[in-house]
Amino acid sequence: MLTLSSLRTRWAALLGAFVAVALGVGVMTAMGLGLAATLDPPARAPERFASSPVVVAGIDTLTVEVRRGPGTARVSQKLAHPHPVDERLLAELRKLGPVTPGAAGTTGAAGTTGGTSAGVDAVGVDAPVADVRAVVGDRARVLTGDARRQVDPSYERDAEALVAANALLGTAAGVTAFVSVFVTASTFAFVVALRRREFGLLRMAGATPGQVRRLLLGEAVAVGVVASGAGCGLGAWGAPSLVRELVAGGVAPTWFAVPGAVVWPYHVAFWTGVSVALAGAWVAARRAGRIGPAEALREASVDTGVLPRSRRVIGFALLAGGLGLLAWKLGTEPADLLKRKTYTTQPMLLITAAAALAPLLVRPVVRLVGAALPGATGLLVRENAATSVRRTAAVAAPVLVTVALAGSLLGAAGTVAGAKSAEAETRTRADFVVTDGSEDRAESIAGVTVAGSASTAVYAVEEGSALVRSDARAVTDVAAFASVTRLPVVAGDVRDLDDRSIVVNEEWERHEVGQTVPVWLGDGRPVRLRIVAVLARGTGDNGAYVTAANAGGGVVDRVDVRVGPGADRTAVGAALERAFEGTGGTVRSAEEWLAANRPGTKAHTRLGFAVVLGIALVYAGISLAGTLLMATSARGTELRSLRLAGATRGQVRVVVLGEALVAVAVGVVLGVAVTAVNLAGVAGALGALSAPVGVVVPWEVVAGCAGACAALAAVVAAGAARAR
Repeated sequence: MLTLSSLRTRWAALLGAFVAVALGVGVMTAMGLGLAATLDPPARAPERFASSPVVVAGIDTLTVEVRRGPGTARVSQKLAHPHPVDERLLAELRKLGPVTPGAAGTTGAAGTTGGTSAGVDAVGVDAPVADVRAVVGDRARVLTGDARRQVDPSYERDAEALVAANALLGTAAGVTAFVSVFVTASTFAFVVALRRREFGLLRMAGATPGQVRRLLLGEAVAVGVVASGAGCGLGAWGAPSLVRELVAGGVAPTWFAVPGAVVWPYHVAFWTGVSVALAGAWVAARRAGRIGPAEALREASVDTGVLPRSRRVIGFALLAGGLGLLAWKLGTEPADLLKRKTYTTQPMLLITAAAALAPLLVRPVVRLVGAALPGATGLLVRENAATSVRRTAAVAAPVLVTVALAGSLLGAAGTVAGAKSAEAETRTRADFVVTDGSEDRAESIAGVTVAGSASTAVYAVEEGSALVRSDARAVTDVAAFASVTRLPVVAGDVRDLDDRSIVVNEEWERHEVGQTVPVWLGDGRPVRLRIVAVLARGTGDNGAYVTAANAGGGVVDRVDVRVGPGADRTAVGAALERAFEGTGGTVRSAEEWLAANRPGTKAHTRLGFAVVLGIALVYAGISLAGTLLMATSARGTELRSLRLAGATRGQVRVVVLGEALVAVAVGVVLGVAVTAVNLAGVAGALGALSAPVGVVVPWEVVAGCAGACAALAAVVAAGAARAR
């Protein structure tokens, strides 16, 4: 009964926590429904061979044995250049029944319709599957039923899109859970701070610490259950809109849809919401239970004991863990710091640490940002913000989260993309780049150096337990290629490359000049090649290089042209345009080619960050509004004292507004500090990998987030002060 009575009386104070949990559950429900769609996509009919009961396709995977524990295991990788269905096998299949070649308009490895450089990639066979398997054996793949979709043009594209959608939804759901716990915990902690006298009076009336804790936890359960139920309904309503946005943004396939009969996302979201409410209230409830009866008899004007020993220990442990993990990654695996998963989750440790230690940091930061405030009003704002540590820290916390996420996520992504772009620009000395054309046409132009290359891949077993694919380029003329490129060589000489050798980078397990490495080429053919040069590891785009003899089925898809001394660049460009006119080849200057192929943040990553920042901003708004309304409503006596001391209503509103803006500024400063540490880690990783270092700070986004928080805080504070 006491819990229900408290809920009726304190509903306004718990409104922020209710909205935070409901919104979090709604987002998690929608994300969960999207994840369910990616994990169990609807069955789709084959497109190319819809009328053929059996499809025979060339082998498209490389399978090798590796060590796994005490025994061995077979692992596979997709081949860069799948095998064709050769003429001999086709002749044998025709004896079984009608054979249908690939449908017109499909593209094989060489860009020819319905086939590869040596034949068609797949055929449909109208014959019993047992007879087909007996004829084919292990020379090709035999596909039936839904497996026939594996040779559809959209199969690989859709599979990649589902993986991207899965990653986006999983990341957004994780960030939602993190921010909702953060906001809910902050809200309950501030509620306890405002209700110290109430809990002290309850203790004086005979309530035990356990009863006080159960009161708060009962409120949390009630809020969690009702909010989670509302959130599930909100998520079910919003999931179709989310799916439409994913499809419209090119992240998910066009047929992507919310599954009908699936209930696990609702269960996961509901119980997560209840758990979030309980987790957010648990620490606050323990603190409330420790309030002694004597506290009901006094009211402190200055916050004391704002950083209990447990919170101090947790805060410093998280700070040490975040900084230690960053240092460990820099010293052992700096490339991990450049991966999206790492720079998405890494900031959360430091954000939580900064928020936990915020009461310890409030006073010095307030002195810093409030030093410029003029006059008596400025002095009052600065001192009030510095002495009311709990209130200032509670307002600053959501701003800290928003600014730190915006700066860290977008800054890390932009820094990595900038380094990749700088690497691509450094690697070429060419003046022109021709794509989808043969070097033969360019070689007839006087005064130029021409180097053709093909996109391929090589595969190697590393540490005896993993089959690793490395993207590679196969060059036709090593001497010409060396003159039109500027590779980041750390050992050896690229000009020594021949048909029995390879250029690798430092990421390879074996990367010493003179060593021989067993590899499989892009078509799965095994060879042993000698390392003649080693490239810097960089951001991961410095791949391997082989000669055309080891292209593994790859054909020339790029021609680099360098204008020699004395030749006219404009005339060479015009000659290239004439030479490739009508051939399908595209001639561009090196600058245009780099601009068109500049590595950048992928569409699904940008959309994911937009979702994450949108969630953070909404939660920041909820937390700011709730905290400021609660804080101002509890300051009636203080504000009346200001009026009795001679302050006008306008001056009182200015003080309240100024304190809110100073608290926002504290959050911005702490968020920028967290961002600086995270981006310093990314920059350090780039330096350790011999990659170009140039930190990109998204000042516009950070300023936009800070401005939005400041505007909301100003509106809410001014409205709450006017109501007093």
